[in-house]
This record gives sequence, C-alpha cells and structure tokens, in this order.
Amino acid sequence: MLAGVPRQGGATWAVLQYVLGLRRLGHDVLFVEPVDHDGAALERTPAAAYFRDVVARFGLAGRAALLDASGGATLGLRRGELDRLIGGADVLLNLSGMLDAPIMDRVPVRAFVDLDPGFTQLWHEAQGIDLGFDRHNRFVTVGQSVGAAGGRVPSAGRPWISTLPPVVLEHWPVADRPASPRLTTIGHWRAYGSIEHQGVHYGQKAHSLRRLIDLPRRLGVRVMLALGIHPDETEDIAALHRHGWQLSDPDVAAGTPRRYEDFVRCSWAELGIAKSGYVAADCGWFSDRSVCYLATGRPVIAQETGFSEHLPTGDGLLAFRTGDEAVAAVEALRRDYPRHRRAARAIAEEVFESDRVLSRLLACL
Repeated sequence: MLAGVPRQGGATWAVLQYVLGLRRLGHDVLFVEPVDHDGAALERTPAAAYFRDVVARFGLAGRAALLDASGGATLGLRRGELDRLIGGADVLLNLSGMLDAPIMDRVPVRAFVDLDPGFTQLWHEAQGIDLGFDRHNRFVTVGQSVGAAGGRVPSAGRPWISTLPPVVLEHWPVADRPASPRLTTIGHWRAYGSIEHQGVHYGQKAHSLRRLIDLPRRLGVRVMLALGIHPDETEDIAALHRHGWQLSDPDVAAGTPRRYEDFVRCSWAELGIAKSGYVAADCGWFSDRSVCYLATGRPVIAQETGFSEHLPTGDGLLAFRTGDEAVAAVEALRRDYPRHRRAARAIAEEVFESDRVLSRLLACL
C-alpha cells in the first residue's frame, strides 16, 4: 500500500524500502497497487494526488501504476505498457497479498510477503479467509519464528521464508542529537479485528497500550504518540492523557514520507509498542518503523515479540516485556546515550541494510 489509503507516511516508506532497495541493486522495478475508488474517476481521487507526489519525489515515473481494483483503468503507466512490463517480469513481491488480479499470474515467481505474522496465518487457518495463497508459489514473512517447530504461529500449510524489514540507508542518514529527551512512536490504536484462537487473544496496539498505560509517569521523559485513534474512543483518549501520554495528529506528524522522516529524526529514541497479537504469538516480528529510527542513530526500546532471539539487543536496541524493563532501558540510554546512538546505526548497517536484506531474500526465492 503506497496510495490506497493516502497520507500515511510510514506505510508509504514500508513499501518504498523495497522499491528503492531493489532499484539500488540494479533491478528494473515496477510498482503496481490496486485501488478501490468507489466509482469516482481514478485520476481525481485523493489516492491519485498522493501517488503523483510520491512518484515525483522518488523518481518512479514510468515504473509505477495504480490499478483500478476491477482490473481495468490505470494511473501512471498506461494499461498496455503495464501489461507489457509485467509480461517480462521475473519475480513478484506481493506485499501483504495486496495485488490479486489476473495480471500477476504471468510472473513465474510469485511471492506472498507477509507483513502481519501471526494474523496472516490465523486468518487463513483459523478463520478460513481466502488471502490468495493459491495464486503464489513462494511464501515470505517478516515473522522470524513463523512455522518454527514448537512455535505458536501455525504455518498455514506453507513453507515460509523469513526476511527482515529493509532500510535504504542513503535516505536515512544519521541525524543530529536532539535538543531534549523525547520518546516517540507512530501507529494505529486499532488496525483491524482481533482474533481469538485456542484460548489466546491476538489483539491490537490498543490492548498493549492499555497494559502499559502508566509508563510515561514512570519513565521520567516525555512520551509522544502520533496515534491514529478514532475520536469516539473517548475513554481511552482520556486515559492516555491522564497518564501522561502526549498525542499528536498522525496526519500532521507523519502524513507524508517527508513528515514521517522528520518526526523520526526529531526523536530522542523510539518507544515501540507492538500489537498484542505479535506479542502473544511470539512470532519474531520487528517493525519497519523501528528500523528507520535505528538508521538515523535513534535507539529503540521495543516491546518484545520474540525478536531478541534473532536480533542483537542490549546496545542501541533494547527489548522489554514489562514496565520495569522499559524503565531500565530508559535509564540505560541516559547513562550513555552516545554509545547507544552509535550502536543503533551499526545495527541498521549490519543487519537491516537493504542491499544485504534484499539480496538474501532474492537468493532464497
């Protein structure tokens, strides 16, 4: 999703890391996104305006198209040119399975890239939702523990290739030290429905935040959330304010790729709150957003999802399961912030750098 739900700079960057990273490796990259525009003219939708801005800034003209969800009209590339380019493609990376159109069947290697580990497999296996798995012949996940023996996440009958969220470092240089300590993060209070499976609740960020509601008072630093939350969630909004969470309008803070970049760079560190479903699944998910913080030299204090079994932690990246552990992590940053800044960037370079991550991924396909 780059433009289907416009003005979400973080979601845009999650896609751009793949597009720009593959292009860095020398590949001819074509971006296609299906858009449902409720009968309005595609070229006059908010998605179209946002799409044009992103394409212009990142030099994607001639290699990007919005596709009418019915499979007909296009914006960007003309339909004939889109068909011609897809006919010569070697690999499809279908992020979250967003593309579900006959044109994809012409690509010989069709990889479903799971960005919501635990939820994706349970939607398919426990709820019987058709995610289009049968149109794919490779299955990739950012959940490092998906399908592992004895793990909590079922394989949904597919062999999963694990990968990490890439970051294109040239677009995320190290930022200057911030003027004052402020923990930040960006996200949605709710993204989609929760799942109950075998007595376990796989919930949303709302459920994680409610359990950590008293954190700001304990941490001793300002905590700001650029949080997409419906105004009708009055009780939760009041509780967040009452316990010291500062709320920022996500459209103002991160409504474009550039605003998202600026919000990350102006932070002291990230306090990464995960969907409770990722925590319950212990799936090894790690946020593409947190990778951007690391790249800019911003340490990350991230809620544990099992990622510490696969990633270096302790310097620059600190995992927590309890409020006490989050408090200890902030104290560690205060003791030697310069060291944690350097370590954060080193993790981005040595673990998440796009050349490294995407080369490995392609080799596994």
